[in-house]
Amino acid sequence: MDCLPLREGLIMHRFYADPDRSRDNCFYLTPEDARHAIKVLRLRRGDHAEAVFRETRYCVVIAEDGGEMVLLPKQQLPSTEPNLSITLFQGIPKGEKMEWIIQKATELGVSSVVPVAMSRCVVKLDEKEAKKKQERWARIAREAGKQSGRCIIPEIALPVPFSALPGLFCRCEKIAVPWEECENGGPLAFKSRYPSLSSLGIVIGPEGGIASDEMDFFRSMGGEAVTLGKRILRTETAGIAALGIFLALYGEME
Repeated sequence: MDCLPLREGLIMHRFYADPDRSRDNCFYLTPEDARHAIKVLRLRRGDHAEAVFRETRYCVVIAEDGGEMVLLPKQQLPSTEPNLSITLFQGIPKGEKMEWIIQKATELGVSSVVPVAMSRCVVKLDEKEAKKKQERWARIAREAGKQSGRCIIPEIALPVPFSALPGLFCRCEKIAVPWEECENGGPLAFKSRYPSLSSLGIVIGPEGGIASDEMDFFRSMGGEAVTLGKRILRTETAGIAALGIFLALYGEME
């Protein structure tokens, strides 16, 4: 693979290659992305762009194949993915807050987001509504991943009941639970106890917070309560703050 000399300050548009049609030396876009690239971004043959294929980021040059846009990889770019894989277990909030949480969590580097129906959740979703929400959230994660240069698109799970958490917690080495009733022991103390992790789960309650019996359950599953300081954070703030703090403490913001 050739190295492509890049002009200083060059701004490149980013795309995810269509995995069903692309191969290692020739990337194709989905029809929707291709239309956007041509009609909106007005990219043409010879223009540079950035593309992700098989979780690897490339600088590409735009060419044509039978009149269709094709991206030819010219230079592999450094990965933008953190070594610490974080799953955000988010109590389902009201309104459009979940969309904002998913967008910002994706930008920061979350690996997956699991919406959880907790006892204090106001929102109740039936199966059809849950599927529709999940599809929209997945689109938001994809666009946020593209904007922020992610090499993966975070997995956005279907909303799950509280009872499903034991089977999901086992995928994480440790579980941290920011809880307003925790009076000592924050992320720094947590990092001191577990200086090296490859995966972490963070549990955030909905607007009403995490109930005491839910916290007891988390503890029984190995979860540890942590404080995020003396101030009470809104649900849409707490998860993003915790995610950024833990990524920074584990050296992922350097």
